[in-house]
Amino acid sequence: MTLAQWSDTRDTLHLWTQVVGKVRLALEPMINHWWQVPLYVSTRGFTTSLMPYGSAGLEITFDFQRHVLDLHTTGGESREVELRPRSVADFYAAVMLQLDALGMPVDIMARPVELPVAIPFAADEQHCVYDPVYAHRFWLATVQMHRVFTAFRARFQGKVSPVHLFWGALDLAVTRFSGEEAPPHPGGVPNCPDRVSRLAYDHEVSSCGFWPGGGEEGAFYAYAYPEPPGFRDWPISPGQAHYDTELGEFLLPYEVVRTADDPDATLMAFLQCTYEAEAELANWDRHALEAPVAA
Repeated sequence: MTLAQWSDTRDTLHLWTQVVGKVRLALEPMINHWWQVPLYVSTRGFTTSLMPYGSAGLEITFDFQRHVLDLHTTGGESREVELRPRSVADFYAAVMLQLDALGMPVDIMARPVELPVAIPFAADEQHCVYDPVYAHRFWLATVQMHRVFTAFRARFQGKVSPVHLFWGALDLAVTRFSGEEAPPHPGGVPNCPDRVSRLAYDHEVSSCGFWPGGGEEGAFYAYAYPEPPGFRDWPISPGQAHYDTELGEFLLPYEVVRTADDPDATLMAFLQCTYEAEAELANWDRHALEAPVAA
């Protein structure tokens, strides 16, 4: 599916994930690199996983099979918010209402981050499109990406993030760490304090993922922080991948992977060679960090 077909649904869904993600941010203790805030791909859609609420627990799931937001507690209580064409303001009010009904009110910073224009959730009547077919297809695509990203993650025995969905940019990502500290990140992310980026990138990383933004169908990406000299000139496969100087990362169009004879191998080659560019040029201890290859 092209972005032109579903960009309005994507933009609305992106903001809905920010509402739910900020509930998780409010409830979870701080974990390095903000790993307590993302959502995760599940058998039904995107989930917060179990979140603490006092001595009880809460999980919130975007269910793209039934097209509801499911709020479920460890006490067996549940509430739902219908996923349908509705504004961000209406969705936000409905989520807060159902949290109150569960006896679990949550106070969040009720405006978006990482977007050039940050309309407060309660005032956003502009984003109101939801096509269940496209939402379902996007989720199914992330299921396949999650499988390949997890196999790639398994090749690394150093510090590595989970495969998780960051709602700031709505990107599915996995990040490897060399163990070395990094210089302070310059920040500059729209409507996001610089301290957020500085904590996210306080150690040297090689990161990759998928962003349903640029290109006809979105793009896989890979970047390094800090970027070592020569990184952007490293030979990358497949041949359709390129370095975007404006974004500061390698991009591989989604349609290249989708139409490949072996999509898994095509994506894995991109992930592996962009990691090797960082690991070689920044002198990572690959012997210590990489998992032994099974015989």
